Amino acid sequence: MMENVGILILGAGNSSRLGQPKQLLEFQGKPLICRMVDEASGAASGPVMIVAGASAVEVKCKLQGTPALIVMNDNWVEGMGSSIATGMKAMTQQFTELEGVIIMVCDQPYVTSALLRQLVEQHIITRKGIIASTYDNTAGTPVLFHNRYFRALSGLTGQQGAKKILQQSTDDLALVPFPLGVLDIDTAEDYQRLLTGELSQTDR
Repeated sequence: MMENVGILILGAGNSSRLGQPKQLLEFQGKPLICRMVDEASGAASGPVMIVAGASAVEVKCKLQGTPALIVMNDNWVEGMGSSIATGMKAMTQQFTELEGVIIMVCDQPYVTSALLRQLVEQHIITRKGIIASTYDNTAGTPVLFHNRYFRALSGLTGQQGAKKILQQSTDDLALVPFPLGVLDIDTAEDYQRLLTGELSQTDR
């Protein structure tokens, strides 16, 4: 049984293609970062931690009163790998008994607590060390890593994120279908389609 699972939410980027911080975009009455914290808190048996960077002041302000812990990545410009490493080092130093960590991003608006719990359940069933969401013929976030991968995650650098670890560990990988995971917010057009409901209807 995997009883102590933390959740790491990546929210450090500057959303250059969007032109404004995607973490703060409102969807269904809440900023995306707050929605992600709500869903994570509903599923986590361990801590929920945000990696902040480019818009750290605004993110911290929005998260006041939530259970989320915030860690700063001063090197956020280096890419997602840097943010994962920063978050994992902070998480494992503060919480030494974690059995696993789920890594999320803040711009997949259809992530739910049920999906996050499903990742844990799939680990229990399959005993695989990595449980990834699958959409658009790829494996991606949210993704659960057993603690045997913590060292590798803490050593990531650059833009690639954890994809390299998934590609090197296919024998230890199981998948959970998440068709709406393909929907993320990279551009102003994506956001407008999300608000009108067009994004969820056309990409199912």
